Amino acid sequence: MKTTKQLLGAVSAVALVAMSSTPALAEGTSAGTTITNNVSVSYNVGGVAQNAQTATDSFTVDQRVNVTVTAITTPVSVSPNQTNRVLAFDVTNLSNSTVDFALTTALAGGDAADISNIRIYRDLDGDRVLDDAELAAGPITFLDEVAADASVAVLVVSDISINAVNGDTFDVNLTAAAHASGTAGTLGGVLSGTAGGNTAGIDTVLFDGSGVADGDNDGRFSAQGRYSVSGALLTVLKSSRVVSDPVNLTNNPKAIPGATVEYCITVANASGAATATDVNLVDDLPDDVTFASAFGIFVNGDATCSANSGTAGGNFTAGAGVGGRDRVSGALSDVAAGQTRSLYFQVTIN
Repeated sequence: MKTTKQLLGAVSAVALVAMSSTPALAEGTSAGTTITNNVSVSYNVGGVAQNAQTATDSFTVDQRVNVTVTAITTPVSVSPNQTNRVLAFDVTNLSNSTVDFALTTALAGGDAADISNIRIYRDLDGDRVLDDAELAAGPITFLDEVAADASVAVLVVSDISINAVNGDTFDVNLTAAAHASGTAGTLGGVLSGTAGGNTAGIDTVLFDGSGVADGDNDGRFSAQGRYSVSGALLTVLKSSRVVSDPVNLTNNPKAIPGATVEYCITVANASGAATATDVNLVDDLPDDVTFASAFGIFVNGDATCSANSGTAGGNFTAGAGVGGRDRVSGALSDVAAGQTRSLYFQVTIN
């Protein structure tokens, strides 16, 4: 009984329990790290120190896969018939390991007939612009060996159809899907969550959130950029009025041979549209009329081509038109939203 009491006393006389961990477990610890925990127990028996008792436990940190995609420049204003228009994105690896990311795009909104050639480039200098160096490097389909916490600048590049009109929008999704790393230059296999209980090896846990076209914990993340078309909405009208004839002169003149007719060509841009620049008019005259050189050509007139509303300008070129017709041409100033400009000239009926 005495021995039992002494043993119990020894157990109750534990002097120190020391625990250490190398390295310390913290959020973001790299996958594959071995965390070792040591415990040391010292004690006395009969007031005399005994050999300390120790124990060790080790486990391996599992892979937590997380990715986010961020649209940087959106919406981007584009014009009809523009090529290589850029939507900039960042793909960030929030995993605790190096990961490959497969990249895909999808048109989520807008008429597919008016946007084409959608492709992805790595933004080598991070300036959010498609430069010669990126064009030379060519399009990509995945990001290779992206380190933990690294962010990669990516450019989604598209061509806009000439038939796109002011107010059209095109929504383009960029999705990054996590794949295993390990072989430089090669996209690894798709990462999926490890089923069942924790194993002794490196398990995989999908930790990503939901983007615009994906769900939680699916190893993918998507973001959306938008192209917004800013185009001119031009309406072109051509009208004529009889100025005089050989019989009635200017008193109710009729369109008879020898009569003078004034052509009025108007270009109107709708309210809210983009400014139309480099507006050039080309008019090939019918064979039945002759250009009235004495009157000349007037540009930048008003909506009715009223007298003195324009300034002398334009060009007449005999035989330069289709089929050898005489040609009248002229350049208008920029036509802003809500503006109307005109070109007018006179001819004589043969």
